[in-house]
Amino acid sequence: MTGMILDGVLMLLLVAALGYGVRLERKLTALRAGQLAFASAVNDLNQAAGRAEAAMASLRASGQETDLLHDRIIKAREVKTQLEALIARAPSAPAPRAAEPVREAPRPAPAPTAPVAATEDDERALRMAALAERIQGLSAPARAPEGRDNVRAILGALTANQSAKQSLNQARRRLDDDLFAA
Repeated sequence: MTGMILDGVLMLLLVAALGYGVRLERKLTALRAGQLAFASAVNDLNQAAGRAEAAMASLRASGQETDLLHDRIIKAREVKTQLEALIARAPSAPAPRAAEPVREAPRPAPAPTAPVAATEDDERALRMAALAERIQGLSAPARAPEGRDNVRAILGALTANQSAKQSLNQARRRLDDDLFAA
């Protein structure tokens, strides 16, 4: 009879061990699943860190471009201010003359309907040519047709500020996009 009692106790211990083994297997399965999820999360975090590094490099490059554009804008504003000052002084001060007189093409007689307008256009062209001469360091004032080309160059320099602003705004938008994308 003692043998049967011992067999019964042994069977109860085996059933308890079997139950404990099943429970332990379930915990190990959950642990493996958690480990796989953790490895996936680490991989995603690694990819996000790589994207952040790339965004930071892009941000640094854009920052350098922004600094360069800012310097250009400041220089363009200074040039604009100087040009405005020169233009403001131009009507009151006569245009500088070269040592040698420049031969101009003979002008046709002005039309009787607009003699003042043609003279003002020629004067304006000569003043702008003198301004362009000061800026570009030319040796003699340009004739009226070439002066109009110089006027276009001056106006182009004045509009450079606007294009620099547009470039700066584009760089800012790219920086914002890169910053918020990361």
